[in-house]
Amino acid sequence: MLPKVRLPDTRRMITLEVLGRTRTTANFTTVTLGGPGLEHFRPTGDDQTVRLFFPRDGQDGLRMPTFNNEAWMAEVLLLPKSRRPWVRNFTIRRARPEQGEVDIEFALHAGSPASSWATRARPGDPAGIFDMGVSYLPPAGVDWQLLVGDESALPAILAILENAPESLIAEVFLEVPETADIRDEVVKPEGARVHWLPRDDSSARPGSRALETVTKAALPPGRCYAWLAGEAKLPTGLRRHLVNERGLPKQDIAFYGYWRLGRSSPG
Repeated sequence: MLPKVRLPDTRRMITLEVLGRTRTTANFTTVTLGGPGLEHFRPTGDDQTVRLFFPRDGQDGLRMPTFNNEAWMAEVLLLPKSRRPWVRNFTIRRARPEQGEVDIEFALHAGSPASSWATRARPGDPAGIFDMGVSYLPPAGVDWQLLVGDESALPAILAILENAPESLIAEVFLEVPETADIRDEVVKPEGARVHWLPRDDSSARPGSRALETVTKAALPPGRCYAWLAGEAKLPTGLRRHLVNERGLPKQDIAFYGYWRLGRSSPG
């Protein structure tokens, strides 16, 4: 079986501050974080995931956990909400260790604490990260890769493509809310084909267009490694299709439900 995640050898809670914010496209914004604490962060590329800590409305600062292991979660949940930070999972979109900077790209959703914070973030605002490792772990011997995600997985897939070897052959399906979210240029190997799938329909379920498109797509022959992520019905439905209809071995599929429609993250 494929390992689900590769954790860093060492990690610690890192307190940073906002350096800047850029509106990437209609429904995405990028927040740049930096600070001396990044000397303790080792960028590994691909879909490197971190827990992002940021203040709640009305808090005058950020209280970071003190534990550098999984005990941090109990520590945070035991805090009263007046002092408890928000915590969400995000991918490091780009890291510039020589400049002491990391970028985190947010897919904006109405009513999301992370989206609200990202759209208001100003230089000097506090934030924190805790490295959670990578889940994109293709095995040796595959002929090509299938990368599929909705807007929540777009930063991870774009980071994977930017860090991929030039030998990568991949079919990439990226569902985004609007045509205005399509990127004119994507840094990727020549053998990776990107298929943009804008919904352009606010009533459509996120992930539904990617699921429908891939199930009907003509895919290349040969052994495939599939990395699927997004709203829970997308990766689970697509994994079921790939196993039952395409004959892909379960061990060659990595699938991650980043979120569930209508449900908020705990905390």
